[in-house]
Amino acid sequence: MTNPVGPGAPAAGLPGRFTAELRRAAGQSPHDTVRVGDLSSYRDFVDVRDVAEAVALAVTAPGPLPPVLNVGSGRSVPVRDLAHGLVRAAGFRGRVEETLTGSGRSAAVPWQCADITAAARELGWRPVFTLAESLAALWTADGMGSGAAPGPETGPSPARDAGPGAGQQSLRGIPAPGRSAGRGSRPAPAPDGPRS
Repeated sequence: MTNPVGPGAPAAGLPGRFTAELRRAAGQSPHDTVRVGDLSSYRDFVDVRDVAEAVALAVTAPGPLPPVLNVGSGRSVPVRDLAHGLVRAAGFRGRVEETLTGSGRSAAVPWQCADITAAARELGWRPVFTLAESLAALWTADGMGSGAAPGPETGPSPARDAGPGAGQQSLRGIPAPGRSAGRGSRPAPAPDGPRS
């Protein structure tokens, strides 16, 4: 798994830490300043709901799987895009100041992108949530606690909701019992047979 983004992001990672900083700044003044480290690296961010779907498909796969299946978005984006996306989701009008110092890991690994073709082939899985949707869900769940102004609509994309079974998924996009996981997923195996 690459860099998960969504509700419950831990403060140890940039999405959770930046959300907490934006929440603090928005609570003090809508024009406050948030200071962050170097945002020039590129990362593969994946929605936690997409990760959950990949895990559910892997544990219910009818047969053996390869020892490694990469779960990510399959796209490398500037970390700066994540920061700007969270600012938009939060409706923050203050300043974001970037310093030249950052984590040693970011400096040592300036670019990251997962090859997700094996997960697509073996599980029929592909990520469906955009980074903007992931950031909106993160802000709605973790950032709005201080009464900060809500960001844009965080509901699911109309493209994902179309078709049979739309709107019948449980939390975080995991299908309700007896439902398909949606685009790109394979049906769950019958519960009465052992995995081989």
